[in-house]
Amino acid sequence: MTDTPTKDTPETPVGRRTVLIATGASAAALAVAATAPVAPSPSLATGADLAAAAPAAAAVCTLTKEMTEGPYYLDGQLVRSDITEGKAGAPLKLALTVVDDSTCAAIGNALVEIWHCDALGEYSGFVGNNGHSEPDDGTFLRGGVLTDASGVANITTLYPGWYRGRCVHIHVKVHTGVTLTSDGSFTGGRELHTGQLFFNETITTAMAKVSPYSTNKVTRTTLAQDSIYDDGGASSGLLTLTALGSTTSAGYTGTLTLGVETS
Repeated sequence: MTDTPTKDTPETPVGRRTVLIATGASAAALAVAATAPVAPSPSLATGADLAAAAPAAAAVCTLTKEMTEGPYYLDGQLVRSDITEGKAGAPLKLALTVVDDSTCAAIGNALVEIWHCDALGEYSGFVGNNGHSEPDDGTFLRGGVLTDASGVANITTLYPGWYRGRCVHIHVKVHTGVTLTSDGSFTGGRELHTGQLFFNETITTAMAKVSPYSTNKVTRTTLAQDSIYDDGGASSGLLTLTALGSTTSAGYTGTLTLGVETS
């Protein structure tokens, strides 16, 4: 499924399999509300907003579709909660919850794997494709963790940069039944979901003005201009972002709950 990457390799949608993205922590409430029409989840919230919205959020179930893997996936990445490897950029603390799309029950011990470019738009293993020169160990900003009993995968990374032709995004896969290996990676299992995570355009615009993002001179594709994102809000992978501090460079938490087909 991996294409040969070039500087101008576009990412185009693949055949789509319906998956579920849900916001909130109550699996029972999600299952009850799965057939009700709902509005997209907010993409930007304060801690107070999230606390106030918790009862309502628990009753939200929104269907979405899979998205392309893209040309920069590499097999056999490390299982680890922090994938930053000392790269420069604003912190991003992800909390991604995996649920069964037929019951909304949390899925524990699933491997949630992510990969994305750095502030200059370069992917590890393919440095130079966005016109910048930097060390390339083939592993920075790649990796994943197993979900806990509540289905939550906590991953520390950086707010992504951008490269030619795409908006700011993160790629994600969900696997079950993997075997952890002695070298810190994983093998086997079943791939249940391939998707992408997206970011509030207002926050990205502010982020682009601070270092090191401001040194990325490649023209940025906005969320509205992107060929993959379909303006579906949380139902299309738009993260709920909460500021970690009073400045843009302090970073954000990003939350989203996605359901996968297990049968």
